[in-house]
Amino acid sequence: MDQDMKESILGALENVIDPELGIDIVNLGLVYDVDLNEEGTCKITMTLTSMGCPLGPVIVDQIKTALGELPEVKDVDVNIVWQPSWNKDMMSRYAKMALGIR
Repeated sequence: MDQDMKESILGALENVIDPELGIDIVNLGLVYDVDLNEEGTCKITMTLTSMGCPLGPVIVDQIKTALGELPEVKDVDVNIVWQPSWNKDMMSRYAKMALGIR
């Protein structure tokens, strides 16, 4: 997968907002890896802010909707992992500022 395609996928994922924090999943640092194979299956490796997050299925649905707008993406496979575990240091500067974290 080339860099432009990776940026397109990450750009689409910036439209997926974590309902609890109101910030997109890319700037929150929840997306660990994106990959697109030759068949058009986009694999997203990500985590959630907490293991008990009840909004996981909502976020996965939003990811599928956002990536469905990219013509190259035929199918979406979201793999939620807990290692490495998410922490506030993974957030972008933008997300930290938006949430008032120094």
